[in-house]
Amino acid sequence: MLKREARPWVLVRGAGDLATGVIVRLYRCGFRVIATECADPSAIRRRAALCEAVWQGTSQVEGVRCRRVCDAAQAAAVSRAGEVPLIVDERAACIGTLRPAAVVDAILAKRNLGTDRSLAQITIGVGPGFTAGVEVDAVVETMRGHHLGRVIRQGAAIPDTGVPGAIAGYTVERVIHAPAAGRMCFVKDETGAAVDIGAIVRAGQTIARIGETPVSATINGVLRGLIREGYPVSAGLKIADIDPRPEQAAYCDTISDKARAIGGSVVEALLELSREKGIELL
Repeated sequence: MLKREARPWVLVRGAGDLATGVIVRLYRCGFRVIATECADPSAIRRRAALCEAVWQGTSQVEGVRCRRVCDAAQAAAVSRAGEVPLIVDERAACIGTLRPAAVVDAILAKRNLGTDRSLAQITIGVGPGFTAGVEVDAVVETMRGHHLGRVIRQGAAIPDTGVPGAIAGYTVERVIHAPAAGRMCFVKDETGAAVDIGAIVRAGQTIARIGETPVSATINGVLRGLIREGYPVSAGLKIADIDPRPEQAAYCDTISDKARAIGGSVVEALLELSREKGIELL
């Protein structure tokens, strides 16, 4: 196995909750991983998303620490220290300097935001918006169900339906979108406790405000995700996620089953492609 500093970079575009499942899997398997993000990430599952390092400087999920850096030199130092470097670089312009052996697009934008096979020797697209054999070498399926995590070598993932995957019979009801534009404001419940991720909420309860506009819970359950306080939201932006299973309150700061499955599939695709192309990643 190569020493850490001698291993080529595996660059992951995106560091939201699903991308975090990819980053953590890669890190734990020994890959030299670096992430890129936009300047104002809007992750709602903040406690399970390494992109919080954009706002706070550092973040940690399941024992893996991520640190915001400014350039390749800082990234190398952070990686040597055993952390995952993150660069605010929405267009991934740093690829020209870092020259990663592999690029994984895990932005989950449901469309391709500029990833193609010219970026690295190995390219992987996560979810819809990519065609394996055209823009990327492989695509990982993200749709819940039998094919979740399937590595596609020719063709595309299932197109986005616009309907969230069903959990305990709920689909669109469990995702809350902003009823207005404005600054996100947190609120307290009737006991005076702050309503935040992990809180048990009931349908109709005010869980936040956008300016003076209240945001109400749509179903009973666990507030699994809530966009950060003060975020300037636009009308219609996804701002919260309620899980109808009360036992899920214990898991709000951990990687989801879906993200973990996708992360494992990215590892599979990387190992398969690196063997085929004769590229040493580990």
